[in-house]
Amino acid sequence: MQFISFFHPIVWIILNGTIFTRIASFMTIPFLAIYLQNQLHASPLMIGITLGIAQLCATVGGFIGGYLTDKFGRKFIILTTVFIWSAVFVGFATVGVVELFILLNAINGLCRSFFEPATQALMIDFTEEKKRRRLFSFRYTAINIAAVIGPLCGVWISGMSNAKIPFFITATMYAVYGVFLIFMFQKYDVTPQNQAQKQTILQMFKVIFSDKKLLYLLAGGILVNLCYSQFDSTLPQYINLNIENGVKLYSVLITLNAIVVLALQLPIGIYTERISIMKSLVFGILFFAAGFIIFNFAHTPWLFIVGMIIFTVGEIFAFPMMNALIEEIAPATQKATYLGASQFKNLGGFIGPVFGGWLLIHFSSELYIVMAVIFLFSLVFYRLAFLMKETV
Repeated sequence: MQFISFFHPIVWIILNGTIFTRIASFMTIPFLAIYLQNQLHASPLMIGITLGIAQLCATVGGFIGGYLTDKFGRKFIILTTVFIWSAVFVGFATVGVVELFILLNAINGLCRSFFEPATQALMIDFTEEKKRRRLFSFRYTAINIAAVIGPLCGVWISGMSNAKIPFFITATMYAVYGVFLIFMFQKYDVTPQNQAQKQTILQMFKVIFSDKKLLYLLAGGILVNLCYSQFDSTLPQYINLNIENGVKLYSVLITLNAIVVLALQLPIGIYTERISIMKSLVFGILFFAAGFIIFNFAHTPWLFIVGMIIFTVGEIFAFPMMNALIEEIAPATQKATYLGASQFKNLGGFIGPVFGGWLLIHFSSELYIVMAVIFLFSLVFYRLAFLMKETV
């Protein structure tokens, strides 16, 4: 009972809803490229554009979604977004033209960039300041639980039925969650105590981009995401070039990544509550860099496994703290706006695969050394942000 009472019921609802909706998303989104190739016979270029557009829209849409959340309220944005999202997955299952698929995936990216700042801001509204670091750790754990379950469900359902069925199931799950939230929002008053200031979006842009602390954090986040994106883009190619049965090894590393997160998130999360956010970020980025250095010199599967364990420990230390630091510097009336602006760090995820691919072609033997250096360079921006925060 003490564990349950640690957070407000609305926080537990959103955390469990994160698992539920992320399972739904992971059932389909990781397999979009295969679906486009097999069902719509899309070219590699069109597949790349389709997948990239969601990340690009999420980068821009996060700020707008955060602003609208502060302006119109968490409830309105969450409910509107979740039902539009449901319709998007119905569209995925029914359209037969790649160009329409690109449009739908753009809306998918916008929905995520609206939904996440709104749900995070809602949880913050109902969480004491001293408990917020653990909140972000729990949320990160919830995402990783879904990352283990969702793809397995997607593979199983696709193997048992038509390739379109997972999209319809995902759409249904989002709609069910939306209906559930309607009843929960009637039970609990989710109006924040600190009402957002009435500002135009241009005024809000001026406020956000005059906050040097936030700009430093975004710069650091872009560099971290640029490097982290190699996990999905260049690492499978690099392993395939250097290891026999590389595809099998990479699938083992993906599973290992999720298992390590689930096993160590709670103990590391509790430890990070006893140290400063900056120290946690330093630990995380040092582990990230160490993991990449091991990848760079690995020529046996066990070295890649060791590198992945170290890399994942860095992920556990760093990722929850990146959002916690954004939340900590945000004014009480602009929490969602700042969390939305933090989506600009996704720009690194958009640039990273292109830059990493170029390095893989021309400087493959130094690829992960370069990335380790970029990881370490991100600490300069985090340190600058931290020093400005301390002097305020």
